[in-house]
Amino acid sequence: MLLSLNVKDFVIVDQLQLEFAPGFTVLTGETGAGKSIILDALGLLLGDRAEVSQIREGAERAEIAAQLDIRQQPDLIAWLAENELAGDDGELLIRRIVDRGGRSRSFINGMPATQGQLKAMGEYLVDIHGQHAHQSLVRPDAQRELLDAYAGASQLARDTRAAWQDWQRARKAREDADKQQRESEVERERLTWQISELSELGLAADEWPQLNQLHSRLANAAELAQSAQSAVDVLSEMDGSCLTLLSQVQSRLGKLSGYDTRLAESLALLDSVDAELREVVYSLRDYASGFDEDPGQLADVEARINALMSAARKYRCQPEDLPKKLADWTQQLAELEAATDIEALSTAESVAMARYRAQAESLSAKRRQAAAELSERIGREMQRLAMEGARFAIELSAASEPTAHGLETIEYLVAANQGSTLRPLAKVASGGELSRISLAMQVVISQVASVPTLIFDEVDVGIGGRVAEVVGKLLKQLGERYQVLCVTHLPQVASCGNQHWRVSKAAEGGRTVSRIAALDAEARILEIARMLGGEDITATTRQHASEMLAANA
Repeated sequence: MLLSLNVKDFVIVDQLQLEFAPGFTVLTGETGAGKSIILDALGLLLGDRAEVSQIREGAERAEIAAQLDIRQQPDLIAWLAENELAGDDGELLIRRIVDRGGRSRSFINGMPATQGQLKAMGEYLVDIHGQHAHQSLVRPDAQRELLDAYAGASQLARDTRAAWQDWQRARKAREDADKQQRESEVERERLTWQISELSELGLAADEWPQLNQLHSRLANAAELAQSAQSAVDVLSEMDGSCLTLLSQVQSRLGKLSGYDTRLAESLALLDSVDAELREVVYSLRDYASGFDEDPGQLADVEARINALMSAARKYRCQPEDLPKKLADWTQQLAELEAATDIEALSTAESVAMARYRAQAESLSAKRRQAAAELSERIGREMQRLAMEGARFAIELSAASEPTAHGLETIEYLVAANQGSTLRPLAKVASGGELSRISLAMQVVISQVASVPTLIFDEVDVGIGGRVAEVVGKLLKQLGERYQVLCVTHLPQVASCGNQHWRVSKAAEGGRTVSRIAALDAEARILEIARMLGGEDITATTRQHASEMLAANA
């Protein structure tokens, strides 16, 4: 429930602070005074699009804030917690700022929020019934949405639409596969042949560098063996070899070390060199003796290299990339076979269609039940709104084919006069009748609303007299269950309010500003009298106003 609203530099409002109360509050004032500005401000807090033109002339930014009591709304409290926007227990603070640069900033309980989050949160808080609601009433989509809202099936309708979209995607995938099957067969044959050819090569991931290394060794085997043997001769075998000379040096210095111990360190290093050289000699002997010249092996390696290079040239890649090329083709073939698996796609289509049917049939059942009840209740309210003998019905007809909106078409029918035939609403009702039918619907729908606050923006346009009195009583009756705010130009409606605000405008500092004041008993009599007879308030209009207020107290 709304507790307070603060508006600063918005349209023609410079500064406004409103304290809300439970029950039925009416908002009146002259045309152009700014009655709907309050609704526009609330709309911004609930996710409406912000416009720079909404900033009061001469101001740099507009700022709107509201405080709400949400202690009786566990679903909203859970939503806030889920979105990490929870505040103090039972309290909700919303704030929105629009600046001249076109930037809009929003806050929920002091934390930055998106416009989408404001809109989602607003669905828990307020229902706004606009003064032009009756104009959309003749549209099939508006009629369908109203029925679904009454049936509590709005989410089911969205789920049905999503299931229909899934079904259409599955059907298109199967149809595309049917069309592309012949074309994909050529591609599949090409991939299969290429994969077969490369698979026959028995490719290994690191084969190409190993082949090149092996080829280099085999091609230079004689030189490698000869060089290794020559090194062994120089180091150990020939006269004056390194090891022989090193042994002589070790022997001579070993004898002299007895005369000077400082030679011991050099002798130790020479021993280490001797051991290392002998290891080198052993290793080179093994290396040289390990060569077994095999011309056939070299020829095999060269043939393998030629085969890989030929395949690489054919498929325009480097030889080392052939294993990756084979893996890519294998994946492409698997994807192609999966994409053109008609049987699997047909199964997926059938599953999606069955899911849609189940959702749509559940939606149809809810609609049928709600249509009968809603028709009866709207018809009853129409009788109260001076449409005696009129009848109202909601007709559900099987659609020619399933649609995103379900298995049936929905049409509102009305017989405006007793004994006349039910006909489509758009073809029967006059503008005034549409206004009354729309109001009857809004009252009925509001009676099952899940939000705590209902706002009616001049929904009583086109009616008057006794009907206006009925409208006022209906809204007051709603105020017993909800917080109701109504912008009205009818004294019959205004006199039914539990609270009464008056909007006025005046010139201040060369600019027009709007003011809202809560009326006490005396001021309220004057306002009702003004609504009855204009600015010239007579004793008669004053008396009439007092009687109206007393009758609806």
